[in-house]
Amino acid sequence: MRRPTIADVARQAGVSKGAVSYALNGQPGVSESTRARIMAIAEEIGWRPNSAARALNGARAGAVGLALCRPARTLGMEPFFMELISGIEGELSARSYALMLQVVGDHRQEVAVYRRWWGEGRVDGAILVDLHVGDPRVAEFETLGLPTVVIGHPSESGALVSVWSDDGGAVRETVEYLVALGHRRIARVAGLPRLVHTALRDRAFAEACEGVAEQVTVHTDYTGEEGARATRRLLSSPARPTAIVYDNDIMAVAGLSAAQDLRLDVPRDLSIVAWDDSPLSQVVRPPLTALSRDISAYGGHAARRLLALIAGEDVGAFQDEAARLTPRGSTAPPPSGVPHG
Repeated sequence: MRRPTIADVARQAGVSKGAVSYALNGQPGVSESTRARIMAIAEEIGWRPNSAARALNGARAGAVGLALCRPARTLGMEPFFMELISGIEGELSARSYALMLQVVGDHRQEVAVYRRWWGEGRVDGAILVDLHVGDPRVAEFETLGLPTVVIGHPSESGALVSVWSDDGGAVRETVEYLVALGHRRIARVAGLPRLVHTALRDRAFAEACEGVAEQVTVHTDYTGEEGARATRRLLSSPARPTAIVYDNDIMAVAGLSAAQDLRLDVPRDLSIVAWDDSPLSQVVRPPLTALSRDISAYGGHAARRLLALIAGEDVGAFQDEAARLTPRGSTAPPPSGVPHG
């Protein structure tokens, strides 16, 4: 079946296409009774505005865009993004806005997608994620004029509105907790080094461990496979760490499995901490000590600020609550015989 057009509405209403256009766009030129009849017929036959036509008359699209630069096959396995998207969608749907989601292969494709959406009037704004150090997308979006909220630290978001939390504070809390338990050899299995939040965590981890614990950071791609591989490498080293902090829960669960395959007991031989506390962290045995935060609310904050930007309001950066450590069964004092300092 073809898409209903203005001509179809005009034919059924017995009026001109111009009258239908006036009625559907809320412009004067038709009586209220005629406007109501036209609106009812449009609803009945399922007419929807064409995005290109909306762009020409300046009407809003009623949608915001989110392009994710990551493999589509891994997206469903990442609890963080599923919770983030649910928070964004929950806020948008309450305001009758839609979310346009697309997976892209690289940043060039990502910018091209946003340019097309914006040029065709398909979106009124965008949410930018996975902020990189010196990210070229920031300047592109500033030039584009597309209302944009960045989920990332304001130090790298330029003139764009940012929603962020203090990753450094959460890292320091975690190191202090592990040191208080007696750990003096602490490793971190981190994400991609070019990401801003990874760089901030790297710096905070090194500073927090300085003078109190030996530390090593291994960078990965956030997948379980890489998390397990990094764990095996760390646990096979002569100076084996007694505690490992993972940058997401997928890697932490994979690390737990790798440690158990090596006949190590968690937490007696090795303590594990996961960043981002999802149900996955709580169903494994032992349940994982984790850095907990409301990721869905995080997405909601970003969506609310984007909608305010679209409405022409003056919007500034928003700092969300930092992740808080939730101790569970995967952490304990280091095994006896391991030097405590």
